[in-house]
Amino acid sequence: MSTVTADAAAAAQPVLEVTDLRKHYGTTVAVDGISFTVGRGEIVGLLGPNGAGKTTTINMVLGLLEPSAGTIRIDGVDLARQRSRALARCNFAAVYAALPGNLTVRQNLRWFGMIYDVPELTRRIDALLERLDLVRFADTRCGLLSSGEQSRVGLAKAMLNDPVLLLLDEPTASLDPATAEDLRGLIRGIADQGRGGILWTSHNMHEVQAVCDRVLFLADGRILLEGDPRTLPAEHGVGSLDALFIRLARRPLTEGTP
Repeated sequence: MSTVTADAAAAAQPVLEVTDLRKHYGTTVAVDGISFTVGRGEIVGLLGPNGAGKTTTINMVLGLLEPSAGTIRIDGVDLARQRSRALARCNFAAVYAALPGNLTVRQNLRWFGMIYDVPELTRRIDALLERLDLVRFADTRCGLLSSGEQSRVGLAKAMLNDPVLLLLDEPTASLDPATAEDLRGLIRGIADQGRGGILWTSHNMHEVQAVCDRVLFLADGRILLEGDPRTLPAEHGVGSLDALFIRLARRPLTEGTP
């Protein structure tokens, strides 16, 4: 295969491919046979009410939970068969996953960079501090930063290993609107580079419409709807993504897809 052909094949390959993924605890089914992909340069929103299976799905992709069935491939690498190689291609950030507050920003990034075995670590940290407007906070303890500043540090941590798959669980929760908008812009810029993709969970439908290219509505552990967040509401006879979310969240367990 020529270099050009190989590069084209790599570009067409999803950064995340989930096939018939299931997770149950005894008789309780948390995730019920879901399949989806995340493409390069794409932000996919994973939406659903509390208990829908979103966090369980993310934890399985991160290798924190073992699936009951199904496959997860990260950048073409089977997570079950080549765990370390697959996980080296992804990273994670969430507003509730704060970094150690007694360490400075630079110390936190260095610590995690050593865990991830990042080459040329000092140069990588300096580049991320610059990119995420954190240079002036480099020697400040993380516990003294505002919520927005801590979220940017968490994003810097998640980008240390230059992941092709970035998992973001409610990354702007509790942030004020202006700070959240700035962070969304940073994340959109990461996706627009085209090398990797992002799986994003959120309950903020305005945010989802602003940043996501595609959304998956999850309920009762199953994907009920998939599509463009800007056109899905009209396709299903409602006026907004909020209204569609509420309809799906309130549907009886025995009801089919709207």
